[in-house]
Amino acid sequence: MGILEIEGLSKTFGTGELAVHALQDISLCISAGDLAALLGPSGSGKTTLLLCISLILEPTAGTIIFDDETIYSNGWTDIDLRRLRREKIGFVFQTPNLIPFLTVRENILFPLELVGVNRHKAEARAMELLEYMEVAHRSNYLPAFLSGGEQQRVSVARALANKPKLILADEPTAALDTVRGKKVMELLKKIAREHQTAVITVTHDVRMIEGFDHVYHLKDGQLNSSSDILFNYDPSRQ
Repeated sequence: MGILEIEGLSKTFGTGELAVHALQDISLCISAGDLAALLGPSGSGKTTLLLCISLILEPTAGTIIFDDETIYSNGWTDIDLRRLRREKIGFVFQTPNLIPFLTVRENILFPLELVGVNRHKAEARAMELLEYMEVAHRSNYLPAFLSGGEQQRVSVARALANKPKLILADEPTAALDTVRGKKVMELLKKIAREHQTAVITVTHDVRMIEGFDHVYHLKDGQLNSSSDILFNYDPSRQ
């Protein structure tokens, strides 16, 4: 059984002649430690699917099972979605989205304090993560004084703060050059393997997903999974 199981997931915006079927009968299974990539042109449904997986956007139909709990079954079940997102899901965005007036260390402390971790343990966890991401020497800097690659490393550290079962990354390398982008993707791979955290990343750059366990291609709200995608996918068609 996977950490995330989705069966027959659909999302429709609007009704009647104005209805837009953003997702159509999506099914997938991601296990602990898996790396999965979502590829597809703009408007294909990648962001909609990520928002449904992150429990922010309510689907129209289908089933979502996360960490052995049924979260959605043609409607939300009686589960505290905010608590689940805080404690079990980490987010990495296209831009780091660090809080500019907090130091690097304080940015990591913030999600820990939200779930009630005591200060001593939170401080130890923050420094452990910054050392893991090789940015501990920047712990007392404000984000503005870090390079783009360093900021994204801090963003990944923040996503790991509460030891999530799942990390969702939305174009995490889009704002970086190829070298820095590959370093961030290697970090996500390292996290998946060493911490048995499932990682799902949306990307337009097929060069970034070498060694991934699953490659899904979304087109017109429909999902295909094939190893051939790595060889046939042409980002210039977007």
